[in-house]
Amino acid sequence: MPLFTQTAKDPNSKARTGIIHTDHGDVETPIFMPVGTKATVKSLDPKEIAEIGSQIILANTYHLHLRPGEDLIDSFGGTHKFMNWDKPLLTDSGGFQVFSLGLQKEATTENHEKLVQIDDDGVTFRSHIDGSEHRFTPESAIEIQHKLGADIIMAFDECTPDDADEAYTKQAMKRTHDWAARCVTAHKKETNRHGYKQFLFGIIQGANHKELRIESAKAITAMDFDGIAIGGERIGYNMEATKDILDWIEPYLPEDKPIYTMGVGFSPFDLFDVVERGVDMFDCVAPTRMARNGALYVHPETFKELGDGEYTNKRRCWVDITNARYRDDHAPLDPRTPGSPLHQYSRAYLHHLFREKELLGHRLASKHNLWFLLTLMEDMRAAIKDGTFMTLKAQRGQPAA
Repeated sequence: MPLFTQTAKDPNSKARTGIIHTDHGDVETPIFMPVGTKATVKSLDPKEIAEIGSQIILANTYHLHLRPGEDLIDSFGGTHKFMNWDKPLLTDSGGFQVFSLGLQKEATTENHEKLVQIDDDGVTFRSHIDGSEHRFTPESAIEIQHKLGADIIMAFDECTPDDADEAYTKQAMKRTHDWAARCVTAHKKETNRHGYKQFLFGIIQGANHKELRIESAKAITAMDFDGIAIGGERIGYNMEATKDILDWIEPYLPEDKPIYTMGVGFSPFDLFDVVERGVDMFDCVAPTRMARNGALYVHPETFKELGDGEYTNKRRCWVDITNARYRDDHAPLDPRTPGSPLHQYSRAYLHHLFREKELLGHRLASKHNLWFLLTLMEDMRAAIKDGTFMTLKAQRGQPAA
């Protein structure tokens, strides 16, 4: 059976539904993937994550390599058993973290090369934890991910900073393509280390340069990958640039493989924009990070009624529950989301938890934000199948009129 099966297509956009088939279960797409960087979604246990509708989660190769180490996780039979998660799992290659966390680099091309030592064979970098030196090559990145045992793993790539000039970006892109080919070769040597199949995705790079993005899309899709990812510093962070990049490369993306934008999910509105363009998978740390700081997602109509913050921020649809205005508020967080894990609690109680820095506040808020996005994905899948995706986007994917 192929990794991906398309099941429906929206008549008014590129949005589609599908199923990703893995040995740990099927994943209905489009899907948001909660981020469990260090084999944990912060403050939540795996059972809770499954109960709120998560079908797949993401873990981070860079962080797990540093602590506790891939050999220890391998001795447990992979990350699934290590963290007691029996559903599908994805690991990134660690490339983004190598370039963003290695020696706490500044986002300039000159410092980029100084702070992480790049050559055609791989990258030498220093741990952001203790400064110890480490080496990643395409082959070692694949070997580490084989030991971690995720169902879906990523090719090792060079993530160029936003302000890299075109000449450097082209050099880095060609290096990424060479590494991608080496990753394919290394992966084919061992695709089921823990007794189940692992699938490999390639990553399109090219920063914010149209011709390079198209060239990268052609090169990566021509290789023997199971799925295609779109990476880069701008993806998700700058949604206007993200939409442009997706529009540039869309004609070159295969219909029979899952498409993954890495780092999208800061705002629920962002998910509509990428799904509309045919993306099947996305992840982001923002929903749980924001939750731990009291930013809770609400329906666009509720946000408009509450008037919490500057409504001119077109990406915002969350309230700051730490705001003093909620101190005496008896209402639930959002009357329009009765299924939320927070619905039984008043705004006043949630405000109290955050003001007193109670851990329960972090847990409840994290569950709510993930539930909000995962439930939104269910609604999107239903709307795509019904041919009403653009209607749903008008209702839920933009600020209320």
